[in-house]
Amino acid sequence: MDDEKIRFDKILSRILIWLPTLAILLFYIPNALDKLINHDQTGKVVESSVVMITAGVYILIGSVLFLYNRTILIGTSMLVLYMTFIVLIHMYKGKPLEIVILILIATVFTSYIRQPKLF
Repeated sequence: MDDEKIRFDKILSRILIWLPTLAILLFYIPNALDKLINHDQTGKVVESSVVMITAGVYILIGSVLFLYNRTILIGTSMLVLYMTFIVLIHMYKGKPLEIVILILIATVFTSYIRQPKLF
């Protein structure tokens, strides 16, 4: 009975550790795919298709590195760098930036939950 409870706790712990990661990736991956598919977006600060495609590939690479435990720090750094530029763009255009800052903080917090020894 005791072994079963320990096993259940380990499984529950794994699920609770990976749940924020999935929530973060549900933001980044559709964003990256949108930049790759609709690369001729108008109304952006930089309206170049090359910049949009590059940003989409960058986000996808950062997301993949964010998933793998050995490269989580590199992936987190890439995603945080991208979101920092997005915060600056929101400040430049006068758009609300609170949600963007929360996503940035959530990315770092999620990385901390998965690998607290790195911090």
